[in-house]
Amino acid sequence: MHKVCALIPVFNHELALPAVVAQLRAAGLSCLLVDDGSSPACAAVMDALAAQPECYLLRLSSNQGKGGAVMAGLREAVRLGFSHALQVDADGQHDLQSLAGFLAAAAASPQTLICGYPQYDASVPKGRLYARYLTHVWVWVNSLSLRIPDSMCGFRVYPLAVTLALIDSVAIGRRMDFDTEVLVRLSWLNQPMHWLPIRVRYPADGLSHFRLLHDNALISKMHAKLFFGMLLRAPLILWRRWR
Repeated sequence: MHKVCALIPVFNHELALPAVVAQLRAAGLSCLLVDDGSSPACAAVMDALAAQPECYLLRLSSNQGKGGAVMAGLREAVRLGFSHALQVDADGQHDLQSLAGFLAAAAASPQTLICGYPQYDASVPKGRLYARYLTHVWVWVNSLSLRIPDSMCGFRVYPLAVTLALIDSVAIGRRMDFDTEVLVRLSWLNQPMHWLPIRVRYPADGLSHFRLLHDNALISKMHAKLFFGMLLRAPLILWRRWR
């Protein structure tokens, strides 16, 4: 059974979150909010949203980081009976006018991971934009292919069974490194992926949790880990693709 929910990791985005949820609910999607150790003010907003029909709340006891919140949400989505989860950022940066295309693509090919390819406007921080290009190169090296044009956009529809099988079998980064690492590791398994454009703006409430030095250092460490992992797995990765 094909059943999709929207999965929204939340850490102190109480200003933008209600509008994000309203757009997703208007599209007919159930929403799963993951409270990643938010402030009391943000927690109160989530409590009010979770009182609505088809809006669920998973509250984590402490901040786990974006990746930790997403992974907890993926497991909760399965428990609630969903087969797929659309990951959406809580800050309103994703243009949900593109939502229908992502859902249609997931319905047409349920085993495929549908990924957003970001189209930025002038609001994107230039430092983050340029740093993405370095990550693109490392992703192409570590995945032994050019099939991942952008690994850092957190707007994607996960087939839950295959994604949970991966994250339950290996330790994946729990913070801003999650989005990239999970795609590279799924590519090693020859997971089908399809890319669709998504307009991105930064952010609706002026709050970003990306820490330039700390998170870039974390991402660099992840690339190094993936590189040596790729070297060990290269024959198997290439054999899977040839087969």
